Amino acid sequence: MAITADDVKALRELTGAGVMDCKKALEEANGNVEKAKEILREKGIASAQKRAGRETLQGLVESYIHAGGRIGVLVEVNCETDFVARTDAFKTLAHDIAMQIAGVPTTLVINEDELPADAEGTVEELVLMKQPFIRDASRTIEALVKDAIAQTGENIQVRRFARFELGQ
Repeated sequence: MAITADDVKALRELTGAGVMDCKKALEEANGNVEKAKEILREKGIASAQKRAGRETLQGLVESYIHAGGRIGVLVEVNCETDFVARTDAFKTLAHDIAMQIAGVPTTLVINEDELPADAEGTVEELVLMKQPFIRDASRTIEALVKDAIAQTGENIQVRRFARFELGQ
């Protein structure tokens, strides 16, 4: 099957991947867009693992206020460059993570290795990166971050957060 420029453009708009990556994925998937998206996702996860050691000194602090001002969250999400930190995709990621923390009051830590031995609850309740995303339960926060890493080409880390709730 011949891959057209419109096919590549459509896949690029869906995934945010590079033009050549989209073309190769479509060729590998014989024009099947869903299969090509999966190929790109797998490549993105592999590239995210390669970037894990890179230093993240840029980023932003996102705030989210919910429920008539009764719940508030501050979260620091870091990336490698200020260029990526200013993109809409990165800002959306930070906002989604802040909303996740506001929506899941049991969130205690970012990663599993930070979990205290005496913590009560499941890993999915307590560890941010292992939680199902509140807007799409088929994906975890970890998958959301890895997708952003694949899209931006930079290492991204959730550094820290604080959750405030009146009366708590």
